[in-house]
Amino acid sequence: MEQIHKSTLDFLNNLKHNNNRDWFIKNKPAYIAAKENFESFVQGLIDRIIDFDPIMKGLEVKNCVYRINRDIRFSNDKSPYKSHLGAFIVRGGKRNGDKFAGYYFHIESGKNIIAGGAYMPPSPWLSAIREKIDDEGDKLIKIINAKDFKKYLGKIDGEKLKKAPKGYPSDHPNIDLLRYKSFLVVNDVSDKDVLSDTYSDHVSSVFRAMKPFNDFLNEY
Repeated sequence: MEQIHKSTLDFLNNLKHNNNRDWFIKNKPAYIAAKENFESFVQGLIDRIIDFDPIMKGLEVKNCVYRINRDIRFSNDKSPYKSHLGAFIVRGGKRNGDKFAGYYFHIESGKNIIAGGAYMPPSPWLSAIREKIDDEGDKLIKIINAKDFKKYLGKIDGEKLKKAPKGYPSDHPNIDLLRYKSFLVVNDVSDKDVLSDTYSDHVSSVFRAMKPFNDFLNEY
């Protein structure tokens, strides 16, 4: 199984402090090496995920990995590059991130995360999730109280409404779950762990623990 190389994290750390086109062009070989290392690792993750989530079968790395170039058109931050490498392993590839919950993987010196769920799902999807919580809230509670979910992910994260969503009473038994606008789960990882030879095992374990949560969000 491919490992994340120290040179890959070093490149991203150097990019964070030299985020300009001239530096990037001069260090293009280091970028290409980091990109190839990351994509090889992600391919290994896809292969592992298929073992417990077969719907991902046939998914290609190129459809999961995000470009390092930032979209600066509507941002006050005009830095041309991201200081991380990220991939979203989801049904149909990253373009379907607003349709399905999936598995997100992100390396960045000092800020590595393994995450998943639904980030700011569009209104129809969010409404469907809330309807499912209304009907089957006990099922979601059981999922987030499972031993491995607690071990690797802790709890649901994500922005919440201050009040009950429209159509639901404020004393609903699952009002805390209904108030979420995003349904996210995150596992933070140190640089040391990212570079270990057991990191792929850890990522796979986190994603496996996440699957029932993603399945619940995708049943709409």
